[in-house]
Amino acid sequence: MTELPRKAAARTARLAALPLGFAGRATVGLGKRIGGAPAEAVAVEVQQRTAEQLFRVLGELKGGAMKFGQALSIFESALPESVVAPYRATLTKLQDAAPPMPASMVHQVMAREFGTSWRDNFSEFGDDPAAAASIGQVHRGVWHDGREVAVKVQYPGAGEALTSDLKQIGRAARLFAGWIPGLDIKPLVAELQARVAEELDYSLEAAAQSRFAMAFEGDPDIVVPAVVAHTDTVLVSQWLESDRSLARLIADGTQEDRNHYGEVYVRFLFSGPARAGLLHADPHPGNFRILPDGRVGVVDYGAVARLPEGLPSIIGTLMTYAVADDYERVVAGLREQGFIKDSIDVSADELRDYLSPFIEPAMHERFQFSRSWMRTQFARINDPREPGYTTMLKVNLPPEFLLIHRVWLGGIGVLSQLGADAPFAAILEESLPGFASPA
Repeated sequence: MTELPRKAAARTARLAALPLGFAGRATVGLGKRIGGAPAEAVAVEVQQRTAEQLFRVLGELKGGAMKFGQALSIFESALPESVVAPYRATLTKLQDAAPPMPASMVHQVMAREFGTSWRDNFSEFGDDPAAAASIGQVHRGVWHDGREVAVKVQYPGAGEALTSDLKQIGRAARLFAGWIPGLDIKPLVAELQARVAEELDYSLEAAAQSRFAMAFEGDPDIVVPAVVAHTDTVLVSQWLESDRSLARLIADGTQEDRNHYGEVYVRFLFSGPARAGLLHADPHPGNFRILPDGRVGVVDYGAVARLPEGLPSIIGTLMTYAVADDYERVVAGLREQGFIKDSIDVSADELRDYLSPFIEPAMHERFQFSRSWMRTQFARINDPREPGYTTMLKVNLPPEFLLIHRVWLGGIGVLSQLGADAPFAAILEESLPGFASPA
């Protein structure tokens, strides 16, 4: 793999080239329109080529640029698979290629954070990492009182790289405008800057994890590992013994297990705001570990949405309107909340064509999720010839809904990978204020 740009000047140059590329494609597009090509077809071509360059460059740059690319990837459903497949492949290569910190560096971090006698806290400490994360790695150890622990150590310099990249992207944010007409990039970048700052602060993660642990203490289905100790860059938690996750269940689980654990998974995601005032915002199936006693252990609390009042009731209200096929009120509500900008024209019929298949799971007592169902929905909005494609391009994502949207899409995606049969409407009615089941 080609060496990734590391120097600030090189990274800045790569990012600065993005808006120039868009300007060039827009000029070519204008020429095609003068030559008689349909305006909509030209616009779609320009957007696809711009998105392809954007995803490729952001995927090749680590740090905040990659974070920004991952955040934008939630819009990849608006783009053809031929555009986003190389982007996903680049991200996977980057994640797989991240080298572990050498033991000597880990020891330096531990000494800096806990003092030169840091080993006195442990009766055992494994120098080889047990797992890797985006900004750190996890080591297994035994605390001085005999408890088995997971020690998450942040990579030195991770904070500076992330912050620097996002500042540069923030400066160029206005120049990205136009690659998806309904998307307002600048507040999205500002929200990402705030979120990344939180993810870098392991003290904040420890507080969120402790809050979840308290809220789910004694739960028959969920285990949240207790926080043992922490600093701003090291987090020591209870070790959860598990040899499989939901990701493994997706590969080889029985249908009974898929149904059961799929329901446990989504109930945890949706009930967090009501029980803990927090939304666990990293729904990756690898973060959900199946324990020997059958419960699910949930790890990684670096990305959370703070929702002290629970999930916003407007989401449930608008879903209720959609289930009742009142899309005039859905359009009005989305416009009022900033999902549809004043300059964008979207009709109730367009929104119905786009949204109604995604609302389907909430319209039945039980719903059978499946890969084929998910593929059908995404094929419907990935095809520029279909009305759902252009409707998706018109929808904005207010920054305060960024993590909620990530969890919603991620949760539905995992249920579809599991092929779970779940009482989805009842789960929403329990956890989503403002939603009324049609039953």
